[in-house]
Amino acid sequence: MTALDTLFPTEEQIPPGVRLPAYLEQREYLVGGELRTWAGELNPVASPVFVRTPEGLKQKVIGATPLLTSRESLDALAAAVKAYDSGRGVWPSLKVAERIEHVERFLTAMRTQRTAVVNLLMWEIGKTQPDSEKEFDRTVDLIVETIRALKELDRTSSRFVQDQGIMAQIRRAPMGVALCMGPYNYPLNETFSTLFPALLMGNTVV
Repeated sequence: MTALDTLFPTEEQIPPGVRLPAYLEQREYLVGGELRTWAGELNPVASPVFVRTPEGLKQKVIGATPLLTSRESLDALAAAVKAYDSGRGVWPSLKVAERIEHVERFLTAMRTQRTAVVNLLMWEIGKTQPDSEKEFDRTVDLIVETIRALKELDRTSSRFVQDQGIMAQIRRAPMGVALCMGPYNYPLNETFSTLFPALLMGNTVV
């Protein structure tokens, strides 16, 4: 076996547990709680990983995502503004416990996708398996800790405080519409570390 064979295995030599999932053509995108189907051009997602084939080294293509335009971006923004409705929308009007319940249901579903997400992180950005697993687990822990912190904050806010003869109750309100973007090297963790605190506090998010 040559050095090239060691660096660039064939598809059959890749352990089944970490092989690239089937080609993923993502045409759906979420706007205002509705999954819309994109009929336009797609943007191919190429992996930095190459595999050895009879024709030589071949770069793996994971799939494709919608090549959305400014129109779709503005639609998403308008939907988020409408959903917030100056703080009167359904989501910002929910009780803290109700928002937590929704996020906990998402978290339960997210945990079932651990293997798929870890593999996609490995193939899409070239992370090692331990680093990809660490990113996923750290993200789950962060959401759990954010929920715990919000419960404590809500308990504290329910109490009355007295200062200089004035009795008051401090209540925290959402700010509005938030934009959450993740970097290339930590796409899951950095996106969710801003997304879920914003959502849990009652903001709507693009």
